[in-house]
Amino acid sequence: MRAQLLVAAVSLGIAAFLWAFMVANDPFLVAILLAALGVVFWALERFPRLETAVIDSFRQARWTASAVWLAIVLLFPFLFGQNAYYSHLLVLSLIYSVLGIALNFQLGSANIPNFATGATYGIGAYCSALLALNWGWSFWLTLPVAAFAATVFGFVLGLPSMRTRDAYLALVTIACGVIIHQLLNNFEWTGGAQGLIGIPAPSLFGYSFAQPLRIFGFTLPFQVHFYYLSLALLALAVVVANRLHHSRIGLAWNALRADEVAARSVGINVVWYKVLAFAVDAFLAAFAGVVYAFYISYISPDNFTFLVSVTLMTMVIVGGMDNIVGVIVGAFLLTLLPEKLRAYSDYRLLFYGVVVIAFLMIRPQGLLPQRLRNYEIR
Repeated sequence: MRAQLLVAAVSLGIAAFLWAFMVANDPFLVAILLAALGVVFWALERFPRLETAVIDSFRQARWTASAVWLAIVLLFPFLFGQNAYYSHLLVLSLIYSVLGIALNFQLGSANIPNFATGATYGIGAYCSALLALNWGWSFWLTLPVAAFAATVFGFVLGLPSMRTRDAYLALVTIACGVIIHQLLNNFEWTGGAQGLIGIPAPSLFGYSFAQPLRIFGFTLPFQVHFYYLSLALLALAVVVANRLHHSRIGLAWNALRADEVAARSVGINVVWYKVLAFAVDAFLAAFAGVVYAFYISYISPDNFTFLVSVTLMTMVIVGGMDNIVGVIVGAFLLTLLPEKLRAYSDYRLLFYGVVVIAFLMIRPQGLLPQRLRNYEIR
């Protein structure tokens, strides 16, 4: 009973903080909330038993945690009523959470610095948009095709990258990302620098996602459709990531991260597992790109620059590498933070960097660092 109460209290506290942070527009209030968040993580760093107690409670009360979080995520948009801006922020945070989990397969699990995730994100978006605009394909049909195209690119990018390591591998992925951006910027059939406009909203059994959502007497903005769509995508990404992490594949990726030579000496096919990490990253990133393209209805090369890849890498590092929940926390924090700092105008990026550095000083291993694997011999 104690574990259930603690799980419910922590879950509702996180939801209340997220709501307060999203609706806070006063810079002073935003600073107070960030300071409170910093104190919480400082306490977790200073008193490890506190963090262990919370994690053990969630393990003991999994069904309670699942029920509470299911209710929270389903009802959360109702807290903002017809305010489309807050729903828009939620959609972007969920999309970046999926991208963060995709990159985590490489950076967090296998220690592969990939700066081309923004490119695979763009390939998924452009592939689906071109199919919809030129051939009238529906959103649901473009999803698997775009994911397949991005996965092929992931394999193509992964194979030559196997001849390099560390900083040289990072340079190869940077070069590939720049090449994709330049191609999108210069091809006529991609719309060049102007991009693609008029991407139709998805529809399901004749019901268009472009119209307001009416449910239980409430009228919510159309963005809430994409909130639930992105939420379903994030749930899929979490299930896939969790299954891979606890499989032999995840164990092999962690072995590569610890010592590649030692992993090779015990028979792990290093090339295969590295290429597989590239492919899984590209597959999930493409899904996120498709949702983004149909949500915004307009895409251009500037949406998929090298800066996007750097931002994703920052989210994974700040949130906690190889920790799925940590990556989601990092994605939400760093997606919402620039919006909350708009009052500082030209100094917004400066304060953004200060906040990131402050949190990394409080929690050097990330806000929710990876925990050691535990195995029981039966």
